[in-house]
Amino acid sequence: MEMNNFAITKRDGSKEAFSLDKIMNAILKAFNSVNEPINLGAISKILSHLNIQDGVKVEDIQNQVEEALMREGYYRVAKSFIIYRQEHKEDREVLDKMKFLSDYMQAENAATGSKFDANANVEHKNIATLAGELPKKNFIRLNRRLLVERIKKMYGKELADEYIDKLTHHFIYKNDETNLANYCASITMYPWLIGGTTSIGGNSTAPTNLKSFCGGFINMVFMVSSMLAGACATPEFLMYMNYFIQKEYGKDYYKHADDVVDLSLKKRTIDKIITDCFEQIVYSLNQPTGARNYQAVFWNISYYDKYYFDSIFGNFYFPDGTQPDWNGLNWLQKRFMKWFNQERTKTVLTFPVETMAMLTEDGDCKDKEWADFAAEMYAEGHSFFTYLSDNADSLSSCCRLRNEIQDNGFSYTLGAGGVSTGSKSVLTINLNRCIQYGVNHDGDFHPFLEHVIDLCHKVQLAYNENLKELQAHGMLPLFDAGYININRQYLTIGINGLVEAAEFMGLQITPNDDYKHFVQDILGMIEKYNKQYRSKEVMFNCEMIPAENVGVKHAKWDREDGYFVPRDCYNSYFYVVEDDSLSILDKFKLHGAPYIEHLTGGSALHMNLDEHLSQKQYRQLFRVAAHEGCNYFTYNIPNTVCNDCGHIDKRYLKECPVCHSKNVDYLTRIIGYLKRVSNFSEARQSEAHRRFYAGIDRLPKTQTIALGERSKAHQTVKEEK
Repeated sequence: MEMNNFAITKRDGSKEAFSLDKIMNAILKAFNSVNEPINLGAISKILSHLNIQDGVKVEDIQNQVEEALMREGYYRVAKSFIIYRQEHKEDREVLDKMKFLSDYMQAENAATGSKFDANANVEHKNIATLAGELPKKNFIRLNRRLLVERIKKMYGKELADEYIDKLTHHFIYKNDETNLANYCASITMYPWLIGGTTSIGGNSTAPTNLKSFCGGFINMVFMVSSMLAGACATPEFLMYMNYFIQKEYGKDYYKHADDVVDLSLKKRTIDKIITDCFEQIVYSLNQPTGARNYQAVFWNISYYDKYYFDSIFGNFYFPDGTQPDWNGLNWLQKRFMKWFNQERTKTVLTFPVETMAMLTEDGDCKDKEWADFAAEMYAEGHSFFTYLSDNADSLSSCCRLRNEIQDNGFSYTLGAGGVSTGSKSVLTINLNRCIQYGVNHDGDFHPFLEHVIDLCHKVQLAYNENLKELQAHGMLPLFDAGYININRQYLTIGINGLVEAAEFMGLQITPNDDYKHFVQDILGMIEKYNKQYRSKEVMFNCEMIPAENVGVKHAKWDREDGYFVPRDCYNSYFYVVEDDSLSILDKFKLHGAPYIEHLTGGSALHMNLDEHLSQKQYRQLFRVAAHEGCNYFTYNIPNTVCNDCGHIDKRYLKECPVCHSKNVDYLTRIIGYLKRVSNFSEARQSEAHRRFYAGIDRLPKTQTIALGERSKAHQTVKEEK
């Protein structure tokens, strides 16, 4: 071994001057620990086996020392050296956890204190949330090892090493490595309807009345969500509830909802019994649970217009042979929305995340009644997502999860119907780093990016094999029981840093041809590989991930490594959230058909406004969305929460209108779900403060919208205020 001025890489990534004395002292200690005599000649022989190069890691030096001791026949010394290393490793890990514990206790909130996956849905910082954070690093190691071993079996060691390399250097990001479960699911409740929770390890039997439906539904959602890393969507929730209400109060209950039907002293009406059921379910599912690291279940529901409903559930039959009744469901959906919107003025209710699905035709919503009602709800301050589609071949069931439905019929043998879909796993490409790396090394980013995309698909296939093995050993009862069909769930290629990559390429983030072609080029490339790797058993999609946590991480990592980073949190939209030059129409265009054409897993337009619009204005914006082909969107108007008196106001205010305190907080969507801004991580709070909230002056005064032959050529929005 030549003596040179080397730098070694320490465990925390920092550099330090190489010291031969430290190695010699470690060797001497190992000999002394087993009372083995040693001399300088023996030490020289051991050192001669070492190959120290600039930048070598400490762990690599120690590995070389172990091998050198065994080559020279000092087996007892080598064993002592190995034990010494392990003990010190364990000590370091304990010290690391103690430091994390101390830092976590002093953090502003749970999201800021989290080291691996900051989550604003964890509202409180306590011993339960701390206990959930401590094992995450070990879960990451385990998940990474399981996946690497599978990649080796399927594709060889070289690809496995490349996966770790791309992961370590932040070209890609494996979502939810802190959890063993698969990602998220839109489930069918049919197996629960006919058999209760016994098929997934529970004790409750099938619901027989409205009361057992409510209690059983809560238990079922808690159980299902405990076996998922992400969201649990129940698109049939209100349809099933309507079924049990009708069994007790008749098919036309909604026509006499004010009738008193309770013989107790409370004398409750049908309507009051129904809203009490709403209260029981919603408040129960918004409580923190130990199985989710002391956070509420990420629960999603869907509403449908008549045409969407008929397309999805037209062939559905309940176990008694009856079919869903649209008239009752129509009333119940509206009643729930009205109730939930009002209930959010009493307390912070994050879930369910609501998605209203409506079919479009000739540049407008096909069901005018439901389009009018949806606009009315937006005008009243309700916060929900709208999903528009020209046919019911897809379903959006999460904060941006849009999945294609190849067959929206129902299989009663397994229970898996048209609503059963979701994502098994998400592997995200850091587009900003990949594109910059490709340009800087080859002048053209396409070959490198294609290579990364191909790698991601192979890794996802390896993950799928691990998932199938878990199922084969009975570890995934949701699949076996029919709540989810493994072949109807997607392997998702996530993207982050698209806008930032476009900025690096010198593009303007506005509705223009250059930016549009760039987006189509990137997303089209991913879709090409999605189709290439698709089979009868495996489906891929591409999603612009919410990036609540990793959007901050990517910006931090890329800046540290010298890449162009224009902001501290990468965008999760096709526009720049702090840009105050874009109009509302611009943002609809940037999330319109040309931009989302290849984004089969979905994206969401978050239209940030500083005040609520009128019902007519919102209704007109439905036409804008339909015309532009923007299929998934919501409006964010920060709600004001008074920290002193607790008053919640749907408006964006600087002081409480009740007690006039200026000690206020705001409710807004961090990405997909509604939370106090004070619950966001520190970095996400900074991002929230940079968001531009447009006023009504950003509404187009007059715009031309093609609504078909029967519609007017010019539609006025602002004048309708």
